[in-house]
Amino acid sequence: MSAYSLTSAPLRILALSGALALAACGGGGGDDSGGGGGQGTLKVSMTDAPACGFDHVFVTVNQVRVHSSASAEANASGWVNIDVVPARKIDLLSLTNGVLTTLGQTALPAGDYQQVRLVLDANRGGGAGALANSIVPTGGTEQTLDTPSAVQSGIKINRPFTVARGTLTDLVLDFDACKSVVKRGNGTFGLKPVVTAIPTLVSGAVTGVVGSAPGARVYAERNGVVVKATVADANGNFTLSPIEQSSTAGTVDVVVVPGAANARGTGIVRSVPVVAGGSTAISTAAAPMTLPSSTYRRVSGTVTPATAEATLRALQLVSGGNFEIAATAAATDTGAYSLFATEPALPVAAPVIGTYQAALPIPLSPDGAAAGKYSVQATSASGAVVTQQVDVNVADVIQNFSF
Repeated sequence: MSAYSLTSAPLRILALSGALALAACGGGGGDDSGGGGGQGTLKVSMTDAPACGFDHVFVTVNQVRVHSSASAEANASGWVNIDVVPARKIDLLSLTNGVLTTLGQTALPAGDYQQVRLVLDANRGGGAGALANSIVPTGGTEQTLDTPSAVQSGIKINRPFTVARGTLTDLVLDFDACKSVVKRGNGTFGLKPVVTAIPTLVSGAVTGVVGSAPGARVYAERNGVVVKATVADANGNFTLSPIEQSSTAGTVDVVVVPGAANARGTGIVRSVPVVAGGSTAISTAAAPMTLPSSTYRRVSGTVTPATAEATLRALQLVSGGNFEIAATAAATDTGAYSLFATEPALPVAAPVIGTYQAALPIPLSPDGAAAGKYSVQATSASGAVVTQQVDVNVADVIQNFSF
């Protein structure tokens, strides 16, 4: 049985804690810099990003698996199995703003590894309180979260990492709940997991404070692709961590979308440096990010065929750069989507943008040409992309897609 393959952007999930025992690993290898014999230690933690329209997203994890081959199937030899006993039901939405929960650590052969699998328990009925995997919509009650049969053999995360001889390697699994939970047309929910693995050795943090915007969605992006996301706390504080240093770029663009409840528009700070082992502030309580007032509107529609299993992103062209403002997944049974179902997701006001500087506050200027204008990009499971231009200045927009 093949696993769900996850090689793209992140989603938010809750971490587990507990002692994990590892058997000897058949795999690893390489020269002395990658181990080449002897043992190192692998520590695995989890974190999560905000979810859209849910108070809780629960998953029950029973095992983490590691392999030296990116193409190894679940039944192949050479897996290192890390058992979580007893299996733990975790609320993914409890880990935001840089909070990490350790799954465990163990000694294993030094060398190069290519694949991690996160294995979930299956739902077995017995009522909402007994569900292994479930969600609680905002203001609603607990409902089943269906997991594909493949998830039982492990959510597959292809990410090379090295366990060096005599050293500790930290690996963080980042689960993006907003992009992973799909609402079907019949009102049920399914898991379409989006998870990334990030070595903390080459990672840093970005912090900030956004004024009058508790619960704002905050993204660290590179070329319009979200690499880390979080949600501001009740005081507007946020921490984006861990953010991996890119081999080609040591900076990120930080995008803040306060949400309809706060009635404020988007703020963007470009070229924010990411320092391995360090933290960069783009605003503080003494110099908070101040954003303009804004109404919000919704874009919704249908993707055909539903079997395309499309994901959708709303991008905005601001001062020559494309930035993701919102994202969701189309229902796998009807193809219906909404940005977002619980509240309108797209600000009408002109976004404000500035470039990072150490002296705070960072000046932000409006881009009037971008006000209310978005590109909505639908991407099928096979990788086909269809893009439509929408304008929400006057009203909500219905935009359909066809593959």
